[in-house]
Amino acid sequence: MTVWLTRIAPDPRSPQARSDTSGSRLGQGLHQRLMALFPRDAGPDPRARFNVLFRTEDTPHGLHLLMQSTHEPDLSRLPVNYGTSISRPLDALLDALRPGLTIRYRCVANAVRRPGHTTRAHYNLPAVVPLHGAAADAWWERQAESAGLALHTVESTPLDAAGGRHGGRGTTTTPGVVRHARTRFDGIAAITDPHLLRQKVTGGIGRGKAYGCGLLTIAPARGTR
Repeated sequence: MTVWLTRIAPDPRSPQARSDTSGSRLGQGLHQRLMALFPRDAGPDPRARFNVLFRTEDTPHGLHLLMQSTHEPDLSRLPVNYGTSISRPLDALLDALRPGLTIRYRCVANAVRRPGHTTRAHYNLPAVVPLHGAAADAWWERQAESAGLALHTVESTPLDAAGGRHGGRGTTTTPGVVRHARTRFDGIAAITDPHLLRQKVTGGIGRGKAYGCGLLTIAPARGTR
């Protein structure tokens, strides 16, 4: 199964690109734009079927979109003059994973905990509690371990929440706004289990995958072979 990494550099002169990458569109709206690049007859959950993950990246050349999938996207479906885009397979990188290899990683994730019913009632907590600071770092350490990584360094950066609307017409759910807290985790790690790592790279980490969370990207650290 080939895993594809796609980079899109939106053109700020494009009205569609500006709309997709600003304000409340940065989440569900951007997800809808990217899913339009894949076959439309993919069943009830095409994101999961094609393992589509994405995030935005601030670069010296402006905001870029990074997307990963197990189906090659049809970039010709982007609006005219939307921006520049390129896809490449990650097979060589993933095939080279081995125990002990030192890598650099980045993951923008929805770090949360789900308190039990008794705890929620006692402290009047919501069903999902966003984590910040040391609690978010501890969450990431657990996620990394389950992804076959032994962390050497962690740098966490809070980001603006991503969101959208759920429910409404055609559903039994009351319309409402969904907001997913985001934290970017960067650092160095050693691979302990290449099979687990490939699974997490392909399938993503945590919640909010349709809102730009969960994409784990890796690259060999400098000086390693």
